[in-house]
Amino acid sequence: MTSDAPEFTEIHTQLDTVATATDRLLDTVTALRDAGLVEPSLLPGWTRGHVLAHLSRNADSLVNLLLWARTGIETPQYASMYLREADIEAGAPRPLRDQLEDLRASADRWLDLARVMPEERWATSVRNRQGVEIPATRILWMRLLEVEVHHVDLALDYSPADWPAAFANRLLSESVADRIRTADLDAPGYTVTATDTDFTATIGSASTTTISGTTAALATWLIGRSDGSDLTGELPELSAWK
Repeated sequence: MTSDAPEFTEIHTQLDTVATATDRLLDTVTALRDAGLVEPSLLPGWTRGHVLAHLSRNADSLVNLLLWARTGIETPQYASMYLREADIEAGAPRPLRDQLEDLRASADRWLDLARVMPEERWATSVRNRQGVEIPATRILWMRLLEVEVHHVDLALDYSPADWPAAFANRLLSESVADRIRTADLDAPGYTVTATDTDFTATIGSASTTTISGTTAALATWLIGRSDGSDLTGELPELSAWK
């Protein structure tokens, strides 16, 4: 396989997408002030400072997975869940200058390492923090997901309606697949239909209601970031998104 192969070209396209999303995030954070960091985010119990600290440590955790893929030496995403939470708590109160420097540097570390990953190593399998085996290519989506969703969680001027269409489409498709995989087959099913694309899918064994809305609105509800008030249809109670 040469470096011009479609698969390799797609990897670098995805990396460019992450870089662009990161630039949007950095622009938003740069406009903040120290006082804004202690205000609540959209995540219960977390300030904006918590979200930013998490984004920085997430980038470093995904560096660990890239190193695992590149070297073949098992390197867990996080040393432990206790340390993951402790690092977020320790990083949350920092002033904006420190948060911004950390966010930019950690994002650059991840992107720089990903851009020089040998082509053949992208097929390597690693395990995420939940212990699920994934191909190294999945790490690209994992980072994009963190950047785009947590950008919204900052509760500033960036909303799901601002997500690029390609991201919203994939998030809806993947969140539906997750819901199908974990659906209670004894509970009533439901169909989700996007009003801005031709996407439609049924979750559960038998659909009793149809829920309609934009791609971004449906995806936001399915991942637990919305109460669904901007959707039509009788909404079932959703379990926590995993």
